[in-house]
Amino acid sequence: MTRPGGMARPGLASPREVFARLSAGISAGRWDELAALYAEDAVVEQPFALPPAPPRLEGRATIDRHFRAAGAGPLELRARDVVVHDTADPEVIVAEYGYEGRAATTGRTFSVANIQVLRVRDGLVVESRDYHDHAGLARAMAPG
Repeated sequence: MTRPGGMARPGLASPREVFARLSAGISAGRWDELAALYAEDAVVEQPFALPPAPPRLEGRATIDRHFRAAGAGPLELRARDVVVHDTADPEVIVAEYGYEGRAATTGRTFSVANIQVLRVRDGLVVESRDYHDHAGLARAMAPG
């Protein structure tokens, strides 16, 4: 990983590597492993979250509960068409991708768009802004 000022930190995952692990974990349904990719005091903003989902998650324990709840839900997700953009800040990447999914409760398949802005420091996510299509996910889970 490159730190501010350009100093490399050998052995630590880069922002791209952390995103790849996060995306692969979600796609494989390894929800209980995902919080380990986040710093103890990480903050995740979800501006498009629908109630009862919180628009802000603070701390690894809260993020872990969020991922475990998602894992207990009916959605199966697979990332596709992933494009990762580097930024002028070596800690920050922007990932654009889609989810192809299926709601186990309805059998309905769906496709939704996503953008994540991740700040990774010392190999862990410290901040994330997640722009997921929560309305599209809700429609996929709706009965009827």
